[in-house]
Amino acid sequence: MFSIFKADPTKKLRKDYEAKLASAMQAQRSGDIRTYSMLTREAEEIYAQIQAHETAK
Repeated sequence: MFSIFKADPTKKLRKDYEAKLASAMQAQRSGDIRTYSMLTREAEEIYAQIQAHETAK
């Protein structure tokens, strides 16, 4: 009945995913490859969570 008021968890995950990718891009541009790799891995983990939520629907 009140499902229209429930927040969508994938929306927050997508926002976090985009922020991680943007941070990774900035790290790559500045030449910090280690940080770029770390942020990219974290973004991939968030993307896996997004995929899990979408397949559960």
